[in-house]
Amino acid sequence: MRIFSRLALLSLALVVPGIAQAQSGGTLQKIKETGTVAIGYRESSAPFSYLDDHQKPVGYAMDICMKVVEAVKAELKLPNLKVELTAVTSSNRIPLMANGTIDLECGSTTNNVDRQKQVAFTNTHFLTASIFVAKKSAGVHKIADLKGKTVVSTAGSTNIGQLNKANAEQNLGINIVPGKDHAEGLLMVETGRAAAFVMDDVIVAGLVAAAKDPAVFAVGDEAFSKPEPYAIMLRKDDPSFKALVDATTARVYKTEGEALYAKWFTKPIPPKGIVMNLPLSAAMKKALQNPSDNADPASYGN
Repeated sequence: MRIFSRLALLSLALVVPGIAQAQSGGTLQKIKETGTVAIGYRESSAPFSYLDDHQKPVGYAMDICMKVVEAVKAELKLPNLKVELTAVTSSNRIPLMANGTIDLECGSTTNNVDRQKQVAFTNTHFLTASIFVAKKSAGVHKIADLKGKTVVSTAGSTNIGQLNKANAEQNLGINIVPGKDHAEGLLMVETGRAAAFVMDDVIVAGLVAAAKDPAVFAVGDEAFSKPEPYAIMLRKDDPSFKALVDATTARVYKTEGEALYAKWFTKPIPPKGIVMNLPLSAAMKKALQNPSDNADPASYGN
């Protein structure tokens, strides 16, 4: 059995080298040995992580991750450290983190207790709530108005779980469709294939602002959740790497957090110069000044 286990692990390591490196000495050793830090980014999660007009990943979370990269360079004395970028989705981001493909996931990922069983998170960089968006002409305002309709939410997101829960608890008979990504979700509403799209409020704001005609959409009057924390995701059970990332993000949030927030949430962002128009809330200001990786939404009250 021991021989079989070792052979199985060796075979897996040959397929995914990051696994053996991450398990043997942690993420910092993996980065030092490869001379590369692997970052997972999202393609359509504006303003956190998305592609600009040059197909380059940019955003609020990407800026934060680049600060972490600089800290890793200094810690390991690797001034020429390379950054390897990998596009991830809601469905594959946790497996790609667990198997060593990526070292940091820089997107719009909710930190919750269930996910902490599989991965770790650094300090909170945003607070969001799960809402729905529909066409104004559809006349849906409350969650109950979605009864019997087709509703889309991104596959692998916490939002689709919240939608399923509300559907069951309220006996709504909603036809729930998993979307490939956030952009597809809004497109399904725009083209009439779904009555509503359930997603985090800030993601909805960004997608609608970038739409061909933002005026056709309306956000529902009810939320599926309390405000929840977003954070950069990293591998579980890697205390040395987490300590470095936590110390870096805590410093950045305290000294540069409000400026970074303003850059991406209150000013024009690439590529079209849209404005998210989401001023810094009292709860968000408190979260930046008191960095925490707490997954409990109640801990972030005003």
